[in-house]
Amino acid sequence: MVFKRLLRSAAAVLFLFAAGPAFPQGALKVGSTPTGVPFTFLDTKTNSVQGIMVDLITEIGKDAGFQVQIEPMQFSTLIASLTSNKIDIISAAMFATPARKEVIDFSDAVYSYGEGLIVPKTDTRSYVAAEDLKGEVVGAQVGTAFVDALKKTGLFSEVKVYDTIPDILRDVNTGRLKAGYADYPILAYNLKQGSFPEVRLVESYKPTIVGTVAIGIRKGDQELLAKINASLARLKANGALDKILGKWGLSAKGA
Repeated sequence: MVFKRLLRSAAAVLFLFAAGPAFPQGALKVGSTPTGVPFTFLDTKTNSVQGIMVDLITEIGKDAGFQVQIEPMQFSTLIASLTSNKIDIISAAMFATPARKEVIDFSDAVYSYGEGLIVPKTDTRSYVAAEDLKGEVVGAQVGTAFVDALKKTGLFSEVKVYDTIPDILRDVNTGRLKAGYADYPILAYNLKQGSFPEVRLVESYKPTIVGTVAIGIRKGDQELLAKINASLARLKANGALDKILGKWGLSAKGA
């Protein structure tokens, strides 16, 4: 009788664990980047990564029932960190490109935009297309969709690859680089801060590499993907996403 009672108790404990939450008790690790304002950036006052994608994944976690732990890392290491289980989610200014979709899964769309073009302020030409810079040396950030797209055009004498967008801005600011391509909202936000006074964002330029930012999830984590998409849909419907975008100076019309 005692043995049977022990078996029933053990079965009850196993049932409780099986019926518990699907997510681990600890927070899910979210890879994000210290450069990429307003989507993500290092807040030197708090020494933490902040921005649109941090606010968004935090709100999604609250809605879906999991906590998040932001893990700062370089943009080019995000996917490798996800596939090697060092992180559980990517929440950064990452386009859901076909090539990336072969390696990881993405949530529904968060925000869509194209590339921006920057040149020194002394260059007043109204550039419209990449062809206007044929034969020039231009720059783009490593790991972004812009690098391969620019190289494939065959228009430029060189496409220099930079670790971060501020690195591109600095070289354009000092005149060491003819032109740079990067995420339009990130360029616009950086220039508004006044740190690169000799750089001009070319408003006449028409982007051709338009993409959609989304949250990255490891292939096979279908339950997590479904929960993120369900929460994202609710945040879109109740206006919470629009408020997050507005907080960081972006219009919801871009999404």
